[in-house]
Amino acid sequence: MSKIEYKDLLDAGVHFGHLTRKWDPRMSPYIFMEKNGIHIIDLNKTLACLEEASNAIKQIVRSGKKIMFVATKKQAKDLVAAEAQRLNMPYVTERWLGGMLTNFATIRKSLKKMSSLEKLMKEDGYKNLAKKERLMVSRQKEKMETILGGIADLSRLPAALFVVDIKREHIAIAEAQKLGIPVFALVDTNSNPNEVEFPIPANDDAFKSVSLLVKAFGAAIEEGLSERKRDKDDAKISEEEEAKRAVDAETKE
Repeated sequence: MSKIEYKDLLDAGVHFGHLTRKWDPRMSPYIFMEKNGIHIIDLNKTLACLEEASNAIKQIVRSGKKIMFVATKKQAKDLVAAEAQRLNMPYVTERWLGGMLTNFATIRKSLKKMSSLEKLMKEDGYKNLAKKERLMVSRQKEKMETILGGIADLSRLPAALFVVDIKREHIAIAEAQKLGIPVFALVDTNSNPNEVEFPIPANDDAFKSVSLLVKAFGAAIEEGLSERKRDKDDAKISEEEEAKRAVDAETKE
């Protein structure tokens, strides 16, 4: 993906903050001006923060770790789910279950139960169950799938979170803080940027703004994944060359 420029942010309305009366004073370093009772975000700061966040996330992904996407607001959830699925990353877009990070052992038990229900539904014995029992199993699995489907393959805690709207996802932020998990987030003028390690000042309500920045963040993750693949390929070639040299040395002897 080509690098995002100032004009792209402007066209997507990334600069539109909230009404001035709703602002959080801690966002003042990222605010350019006030216009018609609305705070205007400094897009130069947005670009700088996005670049810093992209560089940091690339390194995390390059080391083989997972990033959890979190966005439960209507205008962001489908975008975030699609991008996370494309990158094979875990995501939460329906409801954040309290303890999803801090009580991960319990969440893993729920994931195992969901997996066992899935297996049960594929077995012949399932067809022999009474219609009412089949319906109960099916509904239970569907309910679990809705909430936990995005983290079904998560076997350990994520290395970082990417969040759209830190005010809405405050429980997820608090859990990440408790565990020392870094948070990358879109932060609007009504939020406290000090709550996350990598704030990206931006309009977190408009679809175009969220879409542009989620895809930009996804592109950075994609680069990290490509670099990881290249590192593994290089390591494999080095191993093969080393083995070949060892064989050649033995042959000469």
